[in-house]
Amino acid sequence: MNRLYFLLLCLLYIPYDGFSQVTKIMGSVRDGLSGEVIPFANIIIPGTTTGTITDFNGNYSLEFKQKGDSIKAFLIGYSRITKKIQQNQFQTVDFALFPQNLNLPEVTIRYQGNPAEVLLEKVVRNKDKNSLQSCQTYQYEAYTKIELDANNISEKFRNRKILRKFDFVWNYLDTSTLNGKSYLPVFIAETMSDIYFRKSPRSRKEIITASSISGLDNASVSQFFGHLSEEVEIYKNFIPLFEKNFVSPIADFAIDYYKYYLVDSSFIAGKWCYHIMFKPRRKQELTFSGNLWINDTSFAVKKFQMRIAGDANVNFINDLEVEQEFEWTDHLFWMLTKDVLNADFNILDNSKKTLGFYGHRTSFYRKFQFDIPENNRFFRVSSDVFIDPDASAKSKATWDTIRPERLSATEQGIYNMVDSVKSIPVFRTYTDIIYGIFTGYLSWGMVELGPYSKFFSYNAIEGARFRFGMRTSNKFSKKIQLEGYLAYGTFDQTFKYGGDLIYMFSKNPRRDLTAGFKYDVEQLGLSATAFSTDNILSSLFHRGPNDKLTMVREYQVCYEHEWYTGFLNRLHFIHREVFPLGSTEFIVFPESRSDPRFMNSIYTSEIQIDTRLAFRERFLAAEFARVTISSVYPIIQLSFTYGIPQVFNSDYEYQKLTLNVSQWFHFATIGWSKYLIEAGKIWGTLPYPLLKIHDGNQTFFYDSYSSNLMNYYEFVSDTWITASFTHHFEGLLFNKIPLIRKLKWREVASAQVVYGTLTDKNAQYSLFPDNMRSLAYRPYWEAGVGIENIFKIIRIDAIWRMSHLQDGKNPNVPKFGIFASLFFSF
Repeated sequence: MNRLYFLLLCLLYIPYDGFSQVTKIMGSVRDGLSGEVIPFANIIIPGTTTGTITDFNGNYSLEFKQKGDSIKAFLIGYSRITKKIQQNQFQTVDFALFPQNLNLPEVTIRYQGNPAEVLLEKVVRNKDKNSLQSCQTYQYEAYTKIELDANNISEKFRNRKILRKFDFVWNYLDTSTLNGKSYLPVFIAETMSDIYFRKSPRSRKEIITASSISGLDNASVSQFFGHLSEEVEIYKNFIPLFEKNFVSPIADFAIDYYKYYLVDSSFIAGKWCYHIMFKPRRKQELTFSGNLWINDTSFAVKKFQMRIAGDANVNFINDLEVEQEFEWTDHLFWMLTKDVLNADFNILDNSKKTLGFYGHRTSFYRKFQFDIPENNRFFRVSSDVFIDPDASAKSKATWDTIRPERLSATEQGIYNMVDSVKSIPVFRTYTDIIYGIFTGYLSWGMVELGPYSKFFSYNAIEGARFRFGMRTSNKFSKKIQLEGYLAYGTFDQTFKYGGDLIYMFSKNPRRDLTAGFKYDVEQLGLSATAFSTDNILSSLFHRGPNDKLTMVREYQVCYEHEWYTGFLNRLHFIHREVFPLGSTEFIVFPESRSDPRFMNSIYTSEIQIDTRLAFRERFLAAEFARVTISSVYPIIQLSFTYGIPQVFNSDYEYQKLTLNVSQWFHFATIGWSKYLIEAGKIWGTLPYPLLKIHDGNQTFFYDSYSSNLMNYYEFVSDTWITASFTHHFEGLLFNKIPLIRKLKWREVASAQVVYGTLTDKNAQYSLFPDNMRSLAYRPYWEAGVGIENIFKIIRIDAIWRMSHLQDGKNPNVPKFGIFASLFFSF
């Protein structure tokens, strides 16, 4: 991945003061006599259409580009106060309003109930009509601007010696009205898209027609920052943001989560609207506080502004604000025309000293067309986002004509600033350090050294193991990546080695060819997500001796062909030679148990075909790797393997079929769940290294893909099914306990089940290690509970083994264990 991009996303180390054409004001309103805060006070800029009201804590903020030289605060029962302001800069303006006696005629009002709640009920009843449920197709143009800003920049930080060559960037220092922090814009991305929507069957397509990213040329980054990123749909019961399920203030059951106040009514764009403010009923729930403007005839949302509850159990987000505006379009539908999301990210809660960053997204929508003739062929294409080949080639003059809103001087300056920073040598060193921390590789020109977690490790077979590896960087090529390593063990005094090549034919859709070889030790029955045996952490925190290793010589070639987003095939050819190590022996009985045959090694040659289906998957891609961001639907992978006899001395013919299904999903307001299912069958008579050795775990690190209290080499099958389920309660109980609530710990529960059988032929064909056996038609299962979000990243699980506790071949199996893991979650 582009290292500049990596730096900006991971740490964003820099702040802004000067050329903005935006006036920014923050402040508070208090009672001049008592000093108490005054909520719902009106704040306006005289002579403009700009205004707001104070929140429940008496605070307000404004940003505007209109000309204005004063600001006024007023509320019925208080005197009005007007103060002078400075244009085109940030300032804090506080008000103290004094009570004022008013002679008003007596009015008697008799009403039972809360009028705001009555309005809310009408909004809920009309949600289907106002959320475009009656429109079969529509399309529009979308403009999205993403900006990332470093914040919390102290004088001490600015004066660091390493940053002296960056002094020119301080000219761009500015202040945010989100919470008053100084910041420096360091990244900006813009996209212009055409959006197409069909109701039934539901489909949504986006064509990115223009894309501009500060200093970056990455189509996948354009896709990630496009219109589909973190949408807020106010009419839905739940609003997913940063992996959390927030309750919408107009959810069908919102009255159970919010308190509502009717504070005002006014004309907005010719429509009479009611102004409602709301706040959470309880602490630390995933809710918002803010205000809504509701149209008086359609009961549609005209606009809203809301922030996540200040004490919500959310990590790394100190503040998050969402604003949206809707317009009555073509006298038919209320359409979203403006969408703003601002977030303040920091490792520490509400820190004003630790470096963090702001994320801003501003979107404008226009040129709506309704019930247009359907292009069925277009909607049948599975990919949701398409990028015009010329999207990133638009000139500055073109952008000036197509933007719905001009960039401010500071935003325009980001492009020049980032290019200037990139040219400074010390910046490259700085980004290399950040890149190394997060990837495990140290940049060194056209190569990268690592991963550093594997430089040294220890096991019972090799003793102290030293490993040196490197791979080519993007400076070498963005189409070809070469990687290799050399390792040596002090006990076995044997060199191990390996290498890989990746050639990218296309990145979107992804089509690549990989080839590799290795001669190295391997732990059979180790899951793909567990720490490898040559990871230093695996060596330090191992449960029992790591002496069940085998030596493997392997050659493999794979072609990956993505037909469209979410659907791909892989074709593999794999040749392996497996050697026993230590006290392990490969003994088979081809004829009878009285006629053993000792095998020095086992040869196999395989053809494997994988099919992967991830409907509507979203991912973030680097030049050679990509990571799934989300997929609402299950991710399904089907693999078929054929073992070819007599090819490169291969000893066996067999077939293997495996099916993997995984999915994670929100569970209303009580957290989220994830399940993993694997089923498989092997046809053929084979020695145990070629059967299914169930994934065990002999470290103290929790692995969701393994049975954590199962030892390596403990169970073997040729027909099997495994299932695991984990539910994250997100503090459902702890949030209600006063002292624990402050820790923001979260509860988690898990269960793992393994069921398998072994045919008599395979049970009798080879001699199993002393501790290995079949499940004998009795499922293995374990269950656990845990606490996560300890110091935001640590998870501790207590696991109980519930079956196969007193097996004769292995009487000392662990029945209970405590496991730790690092778990990053918002």
